Amino acid sequence: MTTLHLFNLKALGGAVAALGFSLVGTLAATLPAAAVDIQEVTSPGGITALLVEDHTNPLISMKFAFKGAGSTQDPEGKAGLANLMSGLLDEGAGDIKSAAFQKRLDETGVSMGFDASLDNFTGSFRTITKFEDQGFDLLRLALTDPRFDEEPVNRIRGQIETGIRADKNDPNEVASRAFRETVFAGHPYARPVEGTVESLEKVTADDLHAFRKRAFARGNLIVGVVGDITPKALGRRLDEVFGALPQTPDLRTIPPATPVMGKTVSVDLQVPQTVIQFALPGVPRKSDDFFAAYLMNHILGGGSFTSRLFHEIREKRGLAYGASSWLATYDHAAVIGISTATRSDKAAETVKLIRAEIERMAKDGPTAEELRKAKDYVKGAYVVRNLDSSLAVADTLVGIQLDDLGKDYIDRRQKLIDEVTLDQVKAAAKKLLSVQPTVITVGSAGA
Repeated sequence: MTTLHLFNLKALGGAVAALGFSLVGTLAATLPAAAVDIQEVTSPGGITALLVEDHTNPLISMKFAFKGAGSTQDPEGKAGLANLMSGLLDEGAGDIKSAAFQKRLDETGVSMGFDASLDNFTGSFRTITKFEDQGFDLLRLALTDPRFDEEPVNRIRGQIETGIRADKNDPNEVASRAFRETVFAGHPYARPVEGTVESLEKVTADDLHAFRKRAFARGNLIVGVVGDITPKALGRRLDEVFGALPQTPDLRTIPPATPVMGKTVSVDLQVPQTVIQFALPGVPRKSDDFFAAYLMNHILGGGSFTSRLFHEIREKRGLAYGASSWLATYDHAAVIGISTATRSDKAAETVKLIRAEIERMAKDGPTAEELRKAKDYVKGAYVVRNLDSSLAVADTLVGIQLDDLGKDYIDRRQKLIDEVTLDQVKAAAKKLLSVQPTVITVGSAGA
């Protein structure tokens, strides 16, 4: 099998330049997805990971996730805790305080970052092999012995709170909040990942330590690695970094969410444009209908400049800079969303146009030509978006495991798309779009 060289050296800055390595051109856009040779690695301690070896350049990229440890696990009244913690894990660990920890990262060219989504807590890590001992040890400390000292906690909390206050006057953020609170009413998905100013003020260092201890475990750990490392060496590193974590996480059970349809919410905000969002039912990632729904959504609004919504709203009438739709699949819900923004005096017309396109797709489905073009696009775009750098490949390896798709998924994906029939896409359109959507408008005039 062909080896795919995917490293982006430029992002690692001066530490790479000091070693004399030149920037490698990305080959993912010109090679087939099947060129990615994925190995399953199990450490001596029983930790598993997917690995793509590439010894062309002395770099190691890792992505990992603690499944189910996202913001849905925030304690009651302390929304935003997981997100706050994601900004603090590299702000000091063990006996290394914040400034010293950051200095060590800078000196070695090691990068690490963390993020909390609704469902999962994720991390990324890159190191040059020359400094991999130091790099992996810093990652170990960040995950197993973070300090959560008062100064960085207050500083990162303050940064998040500043963003929350600013978002109150951002129509897109206001619309997203109304969307979330309406569509997922009564469910943890309705809470903001970043929390609120009031909820963040209640979070203490003890809360952060408690969350990490119950949410980070080997039992919900998923790892993807790309780079200059052998399976045997990776197994050793996995045990070094993650081996001290408990076997089983202590996570609350999150119930399924049934997205609320048929609601109309108008938020008055004195801004030049009205933001419009629609919500419709989606399909779970594991559903047999997933790719039929995915292709249908691409034709409706996911295809950017080629989609029906873009054509009707932007190209034909100039009502907005753009209009798009997306299929979002979470662990406990799935929705199709539609979004655009237009002059407030044109909001009612734009809502009417979106409804008409939804109804037309539900009734007739796409044409054979639209489906052919959609298939060609989504097959090619996957390689460009998911396999164009070492971190992108590592992220894809994690995603494959999160969705339990099998390590051969990249090889199978094209065939799965090719097998989708026009009748299946029409059936998905009828099933998902023949309901009354929830409609959110935010602007100076209701639609």
